[in-house]
Amino acid sequence: MKQSDQGESGETTEPAESFRRFVVGDRVCLLQSVPYLKTADPMPMLRPPDLVATGEVGAVSEIRPLDQLAVRFRRGTFLLSVRDLRPASGNE
Repeated sequence: MKQSDQGESGETTEPAESFRRFVVGDRVCLLQSVPYLKTADPMPMLRPPDLVATGEVGAVSEIRPLDQLAVRFRRGTFLLSVRDLRPASGNE
């Protein structure tokens, strides 16, 4: 028998998420420099990390498994972990 996800008050409890859920079209910023960039092409390639500056704004173009996002920056579309991204503010 499966255990219920209800608390004592009868409300359903959701597991705490350590990251924000992004959707296609969201504008995001790179939080920190990564050791390398992986292109989002059908045959991915590793590229140098200096193609995308820390704080550069891009747009989510695809959501991939394992918390990976394809993000379009001015110098290409790269696969990045959601932990390396944050939502862009309105003035960026």
